[in-house]
Amino acid sequence: MKTKLIFITGGVVSSLGKGIAAASIGAILESRGLKATIVKLDPYINVDPGTMSPFQHGEVFVTEDGYEADLDLGHYERYTNIITSRKNNFTTGQIYHSVIMKERRGEYLGKTVQVIPHITDQIKENIYQAAEGNDVALIEIGGTVGDIESLPFLEAIRQIGHELKGNQTLFIHLTLVPWIPAAEELKTKPTQHSVTKLREIGIQPDILLCRTDRDLTDDIRKKIALFTNVTYDAVIQAIDVDCVYEVPLRFHDEGLDGKIVELLQLWTKRSNLQVWADIVHSYKNPKDSVNIGVVGKYVELRDSYKSLHEALTHAGTALNLKVNIEYIDSEAVMANNDEKAWENCDGILIPGGFGERGVAGKIETIRFARENKIPYFGICLGLQVAIIEYARNVLGLKEANTTEIDKFAKDNIIDLMAEQKNITDMGASMRLGAYPAKLLPGSKIAEIYGSTEISERHRHRYEVNNKYVPLLEEKGMVISGKNPEHDLVETIEIKDHPWFIGVQYHPEFKSKPTKPHPLFYGFVDASYKFKLKKK
Repeated sequence: MKTKLIFITGGVVSSLGKGIAAASIGAILESRGLKATIVKLDPYINVDPGTMSPFQHGEVFVTEDGYEADLDLGHYERYTNIITSRKNNFTTGQIYHSVIMKERRGEYLGKTVQVIPHITDQIKENIYQAAEGNDVALIEIGGTVGDIESLPFLEAIRQIGHELKGNQTLFIHLTLVPWIPAAEELKTKPTQHSVTKLREIGIQPDILLCRTDRDLTDDIRKKIALFTNVTYDAVIQAIDVDCVYEVPLRFHDEGLDGKIVELLQLWTKRSNLQVWADIVHSYKNPKDSVNIGVVGKYVELRDSYKSLHEALTHAGTALNLKVNIEYIDSEAVMANNDEKAWENCDGILIPGGFGERGVAGKIETIRFARENKIPYFGICLGLQVAIIEYARNVLGLKEANTTEIDKFAKDNIIDLMAEQKNITDMGASMRLGAYPAKLLPGSKIAEIYGSTEISERHRHRYEVNNKYVPLLEEKGMVISGKNPEHDLVETIEIKDHPWFIGVQYHPEFKSKPTKPHPLFYGFVDASYKFKLKKK
């Protein structure tokens, strides 16, 4: 196999940042002129995270080809030039499903189907297919070493390391070196135990990424190297940073990319990370700040809005502004029954979501933003509730609603498309992935994009009911974008408002620190101008 494979595992605890580590390594390797891809292996039995609660798993990231993926794929796209697809993420559920389907078709010729070799062979097959055509493929294994769920994945990558000779594979292990206040010292024992567990499985790491909140001393590095059988220069410090886009710079300073290139015997040009240095400088040295209120119902877990948070940060960095994001619980808005929740907001954003809970608070928030000329940005459900609010308070349709909440709504201004009404399986059955939209010439959103033809990623089931479109337009709402194939509303805006835009799609999925999405850029810019006007 021509593609070099880098396997990234994690130990001690979850949430150490394997996804950001993998994405940062991808960014550094790309800066050296290499073509890279990144794949996430998830050990849960769900076929994909599409039916999982955001409280369970955080954000569901959507790829161009309509796959509902792990949120780490968002990191991959933000840090690199990779456009992910369903090949970049697979789960235990998918692996077992593929093997069972082969067994039902008789492809195993009567053999007893087992974890080894059949499950592990399927994992390897998926890895090889995803890696094909690239110089380097980074394979991130979800979970931590020692979890029973991830054992088939670890066994599969052990086999790959055994089968591919020479300098074809590399194993990187991310672990924790905690500071113990009572002892006033860093402790290496968690790292030692984690590597011991990995070696028991048959995998000897080549490089260690040591997550820490302070610098590792030479003595600490030597101790880790000695007890883990890793060379001293392969013990890499992964220190906490204020800005996640600083990680590629820190890894490079530690010599990580040089070590990878050496061990895999790759011939590359020198890395150029100036773009990341510029982003970090802007982030750390803003000229001013702007306050954005994000009104949602998953605010207790910020990972539920990971791409959204990052897209706002990208826009702020490009404008040299610090974006202070205030997450507001949409249920609390109604419970408190006052306007204090929004009083410090220079702009208000309502993201996507599902179900009835918190919708009343979102509608009240939109009324406040519309009447007080506060910049408003509605995404997916944020567009739908904006239309419901407008229908109730401007059109006078007091019973306007979405059939997601009220199946027998008198004015079903948001409803299911005909084909959606017959769906029984909830997984992977929404309008998913990239769809085109034609924007109204002369509209604000066409001006923001600089084009009347766009393509954006979707993840929703309910649509604007077209029979209400003429009445909405008559009363001042601009239907500024539509899907040409199905004549579905994609974007809306309000004429007599400085910045009031709703979109049915998820623009946050395509925003990068190196290229902020124009809608987020425009929204943050408008919010900052509103702040200056308030003064």
